[in-house]
Amino acid sequence: MTRAPQERLWTLQRRAAPYVFVAPFIVVFCVFMIYPLCNSIWLACRYTNGPQSSMFVGLDNFRFMLRDPDFWTALKNTAVFACCSVFLQLPLSLGLALLLNARWVKARNFFRMAFFSPHLVGQVFVAILFSLIFLPRYGLLNRAIHGLVGFGLETKWLMNAGLVMPALVLTALWMYVGFNMIYFLAALQTVDKGLYEAAMVDGANRWQQFRHVTVPGIKPVAVFVVIMSTIGSFQLFELPYVLLQGGGPDNAGLTIVMYLYNTGFSTGDLGYASAIGWVLVLIILTISLAQAKVTGLWRTEP
Repeated sequence: MTRAPQERLWTLQRRAAPYVFVAPFIVVFCVFMIYPLCNSIWLACRYTNGPQSSMFVGLDNFRFMLRDPDFWTALKNTAVFACCSVFLQLPLSLGLALLLNARWVKARNFFRMAFFSPHLVGQVFVAILFSLIFLPRYGLLNRAIHGLVGFGLETKWLMNAGLVMPALVLTALWMYVGFNMIYFLAALQTVDKGLYEAAMVDGANRWQQFRHVTVPGIKPVAVFVVIMSTIGSFQLFELPYVLLQGGGPDNAGLTIVMYLYNTGFSTGDLGYASAIGWVLVLIILTISLAQAKVTGLWRTEP
């Protein structure tokens, strides 16, 4: 008489066990991902004056964004920084990886760690450090330039609108070149050494080996690094915010995420900030899909 209820209870437990184990993740995902996403879409269609006062305005936030000069300034600055990350930072990372992958380099492990270590300290620490390096007269960079060319000791990197972006790019290079180097270094070590030997037998020089053996071998990792670097560049916030104490002179260092933060938490217009956030999502998605298409990421081999 008792076996049937026990069997039903065991069957119920066996069927419910997967859902019980998955339930914590589902709850956390809905509370911290699904609900904020849905709420941000709702906020993007409202005008807010702090968290308690809001009014439905439809697509007016997006229409205002098209006429907002500060938004276009932030978008231009972010795009310039992203282009520098892709076309300047990544080639330097690849060149450094090629150098530290060579067998003739002594103490390779030490140099790998040395170049990677700036990424470990975080953007806020790096921003504070470089705010001292860029000081006029006493800053390390100005003194180095003055020692080489005899002038430039009073250059105000962070107070000159024309020098703010080069200062940001230099700071990001110091922080991220070694980080991306690790990806390229790992990819280089997976390339079949027999391919290089076969290329040498066929008479290929170093450039031809790099073009026809190295590049195809590291292409998947290179595409990944390009896409992730672009996404990270469009999400830039802490580095310029701390280094420039805001957007810098004439908003020369204003980024989209910084403008989003100022709009939402300084001005209190969470609706417009949500609209900026969703436009940023669409920009990143469009650029990432275009990069994947151009690089042939989804192309299947015959």
